Amino acid sequence: MMRILRWFSRPMGCASLFFLLAAAPALAQEGGASAADSPVGWMFRWINFAIILALIVYGLRKAVPHFRRNAGEISRKIAEGTRAREAAEKRRREVQAKLAGIETEIAAMRVDAKHAAETEAERLRQMARVEADVVEQAARAEIAAAERAARLELKAVAARMAVERAEALLRDEMTPQSEATLFGTFVAELERSVN
Repeated sequence: MMRILRWFSRPMGCASLFFLLAAAPALAQEGGASAADSPVGWMFRWINFAIILALIVYGLRKAVPHFRRNAGEISRKIAEGTRAREAAEKRRREVQAKLAGIETEIAAMRVDAKHAAETEAERLRQMARVEADVVEQAARAEIAAAERAARLELKAVAARMAVERAEALLRDEMTPQSEATLFGTFVAELERSVN
């Protein structure tokens, strides 16, 4: 008996029972028109109606929790979809705001980069000027030092050559007699300076 009730509680069983009960009045009419109007026919109709009503109520009772669960799940999914749509709209607005401001940011970055490049170029020019001045001063100092060294060397060479030339002249002009005269003059000057 339980198996039969379980079978009828399934959708296929319910459908089979429904068609069987729906077809019962048609089967009852095969016996003649008088059987449908008889009290047994009316009683069978009321029993048929009660069974069908009971099956409909039973089916609705079974289906209502399922419908409620589905309705709750659908509501939850709708709420999730609404939140996701709102989040997507918010992200879209943020992205559009960023995209709208990106041209301004790019222009500002270009101005900043141009200003930074000009500042760096001016700084490099100033550094180059300072370095050129330092190199020029070092070169002038080196040239002056080289000039002094060359003058000193030139004076030393000129003095050495003058001494050598004077020696050569003196050797050519010195004779024993001129040496004796020169020596005598030197001794006389010494005697005078001593007195």
